[in-house]
Amino acid sequence: MKSFRLALVVMGALLVSGCGLAVVEDGEVGVKADFGHISDQALGPGWHWYLPVFSWVEVWDVKTQQIKETAQVPSSEGLISQLDVSVIYNVPPAQAVAIRKSIGRDYEQTVLEPYIREAIRNVVSGYAVKALYSDEGRKEIGDKILAFLRTKLEPRGFIVQDVLLRDVRLPPSFAMSIEAKLRAEQESFQKEFELTKAKKDAEIEVARATGVAKSNEIIAGSITENYLRYRWIEGLQTNQMVVIYVPTEANLPIMEAGRWKDSMDRVMKNQGMPAKSGQ
Repeated sequence: MKSFRLALVVMGALLVSGCGLAVVEDGEVGVKADFGHISDQALGPGWHWYLPVFSWVEVWDVKTQQIKETAQVPSSEGLISQLDVSVIYNVPPAQAVAIRKSIGRDYEQTVLEPYIREAIRNVVSGYAVKALYSDEGRKEIGDKILAFLRTKLEPRGFIVQDVLLRDVRLPPSFAMSIEAKLRAEQESFQKEFELTKAKKDAEIEVARATGVAKSNEIIAGSITENYLRYRWIEGLQTNQMVVIYVPTEANLPIMEAGRWKDSMDRVMKNQGMPAKSGQ
């Protein structure tokens, strides 16, 4: 308890005397300068005192950061597309002092953003606009931008982790042509489906008609003169109402309906035969 009070007293005395206090948290480093000379050693997490008149402490973020860039770039055909790109990077703790000395605190505006714009223009201008439409093309473009930035920025002390193409807005004329192509492909698929369905329906109808024809052929082949005589005798015994098919000399069928006796009398009369009576 006494040590805590002593620390408070010392802190108060330092603040009254004009001393400054810099707090460096985890994921940060401090860059300190004394009498205008930047120290070669970065400050780690903790509290750091300094005299504002003679020295200063800058707190640098060394965690993973993101820069978002939107650029309108021409394709190899000269069509203008708009790309939204994110660059994931960080400042290594050991490089913070060197970057502060060689570039300064505004390193994003001074170095990162110009190189990102240059990378996007140089890479995308070598591709046709249709490459931006495909996933494979966008991945290849992102990999090339990443390689370009690593070549330019890592020698300056930055670590470029990844490049992401968040959004691609194609030229209106190209976007309309893609929509028209997709619509035509959809209509072609629909027509192909309808054609396949019509062929299947026709095959079903042919199979059904073939079955009926074969069935009729089998039935017609089974109706013989002996069979008709058998059915006639059977009908006389049961006295049932039936339909009789009897071929004539002109090869025209005669259909007779009624009781067997009456039907056969009419049939025999038509054939010029004496009718059976008393049956």
